[in-house]
Amino acid sequence: MVRSYRCRVCDNPLHFENSVCVSCGTALGFSRAERAIVPVDEQGRYVDPEGLVWHVCCNLNLSGCTWLATTEGGQCSACDLTRTRPADDDEVGMALYPAAEKAKRHLVAELDGLGFRVVGKDPAQGGDPEEGLAFDLLSSGQENVVIGHEDGLITIDLAESDAAYREKVRARLAEPYRTMLGHFRHEVGHYYEWQLVRGEERMARCRELFGDESADYQAEIERHYSEGPPADWEQRFISTYATMHPFEDFAETFAHYLHICDTIETAGEYGLTSVAPVSAFSSFRDVVSGIWVPLSIALNMINRSMGKDDLYPFVIPDPVLDKLDFVASLTR
Repeated sequence: MVRSYRCRVCDNPLHFENSVCVSCGTALGFSRAERAIVPVDEQGRYVDPEGLVWHVCCNLNLSGCTWLATTEGGQCSACDLTRTRPADDDEVGMALYPAAEKAKRHLVAELDGLGFRVVGKDPAQGGDPEEGLAFDLLSSGQENVVIGHEDGLITIDLAESDAAYREKVRARLAEPYRTMLGHFRHEVGHYYEWQLVRGEERMARCRELFGDESADYQAEIERHYSEGPPADWEQRFISTYATMHPFEDFAETFAHYLHICDTIETAGEYGLTSVAPVSAFSSFRDVVSGIWVPLSIALNMINRSMGKDDLYPFVIPDPVLDKLDFVASLTR
């Protein structure tokens, strides 16, 4: 979530991406362990309450990363998740790269807050080569890039960092929503289905809600793009893309779970809601009906007041509430 941070030196409000306090000039870093923005000294060091020394990530000037690393001159744990990035001489790719890393850091912080385990693939960093998570952030200006997930490796097309390109694709595909953060949330949904939907009971419930995942994926893609979504899709799915295959239905639902949780928690941090946090509710259905529906309507009206499209242009039918409940149960 986007928390409400304050400078520990002068108490000035801070934003998640701040590397320097604009009020007192204190250099800053994000402590993942403390989930807080902390002051660092002139050498970019921070000593935590346990006496451990942390260092500003070496990618601060490359990608704007403000997170703290365990070693001087080293990468933080969020940057360690990136397996591949554009070459330094790829000017177009490197210009788009920081926006993708910014979205990825937001994602990792959100997953941490919701209780999803985030572990990389590099064993040298304590990762799991077989079950861990990694990202290839590739530039389609240099090669053909297909956004997707396979065995814990998520591929993102950096062209999606360009707002004009992304809007062109969104309009061509008639999508109501398309963002870089949305791509990360969708693809990581595939990863967590792979990781967490295991065992007979969970597998059976998942199939009951989303359908048989063994359906031929390529055939379903071809059907979707030749025939379009079912006529009654709005009664059973969160989006037309979710109708393509059970895997895509799960990933779309997972992304919306993150959309909703993050926005509600942020609204609470900034005083727009005064209800208990999402984690306090026993049913995510109650979260949606009691908090999200009135909040999203209000946010949509605010956007319209500014001449913008709706912030959340989706309607959540009853079957999707069951799907969201299932996703929410995966960390329990």
